[in-house]
Amino acid sequence: MKRVLVTGATGNIGSEVVFYLSELNLKLDLTLGVRHLDSAKEKFYHIPTLQYRNFDFAEPNTFRSALEGVEILFLLRPPQIADVDTYFKPLLEAAKLNGIHKIVFLSVQGAEKSKMIPHYKIEKLILKLGFEYIFIRPSYFMQNLTTTLLPEIKAKRQITLPAGNAKFTWVDVKNIGETIALAIKNFDDYKNKALEITGTEHKNFYEVTELMSTIVGEQITYRSINPISFYIVKRKEGLSREFTLVMLLLHFLPRFQKTPNLSNEYQNLTGKEPTSLEEFIKREQQIFIGKKT
Repeated sequence: MKRVLVTGATGNIGSEVVFYLSELNLKLDLTLGVRHLDSAKEKFYHIPTLQYRNFDFAEPNTFRSALEGVEILFLLRPPQIADVDTYFKPLLEAAKLNGIHKIVFLSVQGAEKSKMIPHYKIEKLILKLGFEYIFIRPSYFMQNLTTTLLPEIKAKRQITLPAGNAKFTWVDVKNIGETIALAIKNFDDYKNKALEITGTEHKNFYEVTELMSTIVGEQITYRSINPISFYIVKRKEGLSREFTLVMLLLHFLPRFQKTPNLSNEYQNLTGKEPTSLEEFIKREQQIFIGKKT
């Protein structure tokens, strides 16, 4: 039975990958690499066939046992980890030593041209080590609205970013998870390829907050600030230096780049249309309701 190890399994994307792989009802030994075994088992109690192994990006002593017997590794970068040489190089070298040949890596759209972001370096490292690979390159996550940006939305009915009028190409994490599951299922059909996964819309944050306001029924505004102010504000709020820099790059650089392309890879893989922003906000609108301070 083919063993697949899913890293980041309890996060937004990892959870969707686990869900869709389970829905496909494949003959897989689906194993989750997690830091907290008990909480992971509780989260996925409804999928009794899952296997669990202790795994931590920051603890190389967990790599060998987690990777043993694995045929396909699903790899993602936790948001708080940006140092590729410290965390990913040892992991990928351990994967190679353990006989793993196939990696599905969650990258980002445009990673091949963005030398400043960690995903570029990880892709290059995977290539250098000679793995068979599938790079999943999604566009901007709709779920950023319900995770990273949510505290300010709930507290102040506001989104503050250094993004100016830059238009982002939005995609639902559920669509990404489904794509990854199908890529794992059909690895040989897509090996050594990069798949761009997007929705069907380009919108800036002024347009998104206007749409949110209409659907939620409460005014939500967007404030664009300069990158230095953004950095200072986020560090004062307690965000780590690395995560703040990643947030800054993600939202500031698009001001000077062409609007990313729309892709039909999701439609080709699934035969379905991706989630629209309107559908997403309606689906999640209860999350945005909170007491303004």
